[in-house]
Amino acid sequence: MVMKKIAASVMAVAALALAIAGCGKKDDKKFVVGFDQEFPPMGFVADDGSYVGFDLDLAQEAAKRMGREFVAQPIAWDSKDQELKSGNIDCIWNGFTISGREDGYTWSKAYMINDQVVVVKNDSDIASLADLAGKTVAVQKDSSGLAALNDNAALKDTFGSLVEMDSYLNAMMELEMGSVDAIVMDEIVARYEIQTSGKPFKVLDEAVASEEYGVGFLKGNEALRDEVQKAMDDMAADGTMAKISDKWFGADVTILNK
Repeated sequence: MVMKKIAASVMAVAALALAIAGCGKKDDKKFVVGFDQEFPPMGFVADDGSYVGFDLDLAQEAAKRMGREFVAQPIAWDSKDQELKSGNIDCIWNGFTISGREDGYTWSKAYMINDQVVVVKNDSDIASLADLAGKTVAVQKDSSGLAALNDNAALKDTFGSLVEMDSYLNAMMELEMGSVDAIVMDEIVARYEIQTSGKPFKVLDEAVASEEYGVGFLKGNEALRDEVQKAMDDMAADGTMAKISDKWFGADVTILNK
């Protein structure tokens, strides 16, 4: 009886050790993509509850070509670095701006160009960046829009106030209610949301900044980056990337290998 108890204890300890070891081991048969689920058309929640979007379509196709199982993992945008460093996600692929973050990640090649623009109501008296003086401007936390404003203190300092919000969809609701006067955000997202939602908004002609989108990996993870990059290059070469772009934007707006 004593020997049985000892044997059982040894087996339990061994099982626990294996479980602990397995917790930190990344499943290389999966490709886990971190994305902001309120960032249409790049990644968002469809009416049926599924995760969809241009970037998610690209990532799913890349996973297929790499022989991996695609997993779309929604994350809080201001926690993206922790998610990546902890190993909860393999990359950040969701309208992720390279500009200003060059040294923080291992990057794919840029595949899209995007502007940071100002969105206002159709009947707003704001027609230029100069008209933002004294106004309440919204921006998403830890976003490229916020980075662009931080790089342009001369503009930001003219605002009456700058409100940082959890998502651009919430910012648009605040704009519609009149709680804020304008939003600084990604042009790709702004125009898609205005077109599909019918909201009474417009985009100013004058941009705050121009930037490029890429896929961000943990600093030093060149192996996975190279694997994904080959899949992306092949997608660009055989027309698959253009086809996915046309599905979401009605045209090929990608720049990879052009």
